[in-house]
Amino acid sequence: MKDIIGEFINYLAVERGLAKNTLSAYTRDLEKYVGYLAETKISSPNDIIREHVTNFMMDLKKHGLSATSICRHLAAVKMFHRFMVRENFSKDDPTTLVDTPKLFKRVPEVLTQKEIEAILLAAQKSKLAARRDYVIVELFYASGMRVSELVDLKLTSINLDVGFVRAMGKGSKERIIPIGKKAREALTYYCEKLRPKLAKPTSGDTLFLSRLSKKISRQSIWKLIKSYARLAGIKKNIKPHTLRHTFATHLLEHGADLRSVQEMLGHADISTTQIYTHVDRERLKSVHKEFHPRG
Repeated sequence: MKDIIGEFINYLAVERGLAKNTLSAYTRDLEKYVGYLAETKISSPNDIIREHVTNFMMDLKKHGLSATSICRHLAAVKMFHRFMVRENFSKDDPTTLVDTPKLFKRVPEVLTQKEIEAILLAAQKSKLAARRDYVIVELFYASGMRVSELVDLKLTSINLDVGFVRAMGKGSKERIIPIGKKAREALTYYCEKLRPKLAKPTSGDTLFLSRLSKKISRQSIWKLIKSYARLAGIKKNIKPHTLRHTFATHLLEHGADLRSVQEMLGHADISTTQIYTHVDRERLKSVHKEFHPRG
């Protein structure tokens, strides 16, 4: 079945246009699934029954995986079996009657406007790398991009005259995101004053460069955001995605409509965006509790 996994991943890449990170996740999950089946002496797709799939999920739970991770594994397994039936690798799909575990949707951690300002202030230092970091944080908060989208930006991805950035999202889907005055000013300064000092002939047109004149990594973005949050005295568990959550939440708090936020975030399904309405409700509840006489 390992060979079939290869064909399936190729199908997802070519016909579905899924991103590299998504393909890697599918590969890892399915290799784990096939490995589990091998331990139970199952080697042919036609020998797999519903109990094998449910037992695999129970095994994942036994090893401490969260409901979210188990659902992700099951989604990969279901797609894999549908593919095998369609391509005549197996006769039946044993996952048709397997239910997805119910998830409790957690409200994502977000920052207040004061906390965002504190992080930006912490990044405004004299060192070249720190000033570059300030621009990264400013653009991150202004656009709500995924970290993978931000590190892949090119000089041609930004239009400072009009004030937008062109991001390449999941499934190679391109979207245009407007950015505000502060981010435009920061990007203009970076492109004119800072990037030329970081760039080398081998740097190409990558927008954000490391001290080695190469494309900055996602890991570096993770580290710098956590570092500036710590310097700002913020105790929350900050991740790069926290800025994306904060971007969406602040837009909704100030009156943006859900469809516009969905488009800027690049969500295929508006139900994914609706989690931020829960965030806003939580904020309103906390305000009521704090200020209402009988809260």
